[in-house]
Amino acid sequence: MKNTIIKYGLYGLVTGFAVFTLHLIFGIKNLDSSTNEVLGYVSIFLSLSFIYFGIKHYRDHVNNGSISLGKAILIGILISLLVGLGIAIADFIYTKFINPTFFSKYEQQLIDQGKTDEIVALTSTTAALFMLVLVTIIGFIISLISGLILQRKTK
Repeated sequence: MKNTIIKYGLYGLVTGFAVFTLHLIFGIKNLDSSTNEVLGYVSIFLSLSFIYFGIKHYRDHVNNGSISLGKAILIGILISLLVGLGIAIADFIYTKFINPTFFSKYEQQLIDQGKTDEIVALTSTTAALFMLVLVTIIGFIISLISGLILQRKTK
């Protein structure tokens, strides 16, 4: 189980880091915030797709064609933690080093749109932790769905 989690978790981590970084660097300047938010979620879901493939690999190649729902969820959550780590690192590097004025510009954009009730003081660290938690929660949902689809009892 450990090798499957590390293998597919690292695939997701690298994919999440790369896609999220590219999205941040190229998308922020050229697209509006709504489009950037959608692209952010697309990159999260793309990276979390490795959960399904990791569970399937474990079931078919490691565990003789069977897997319980609980084990599938466990594998998926652990993979999603690695994916979340990649995305959180990308978010931290972007907001801390590449675009340190990101939060002040975003806050001004919310003020200009009259959305002052949505303003929350964020730092690079809290934003990265938020991304880690968000990706893990979405990963749990994907793990549950994947586990329900892929579960097979031992014959």
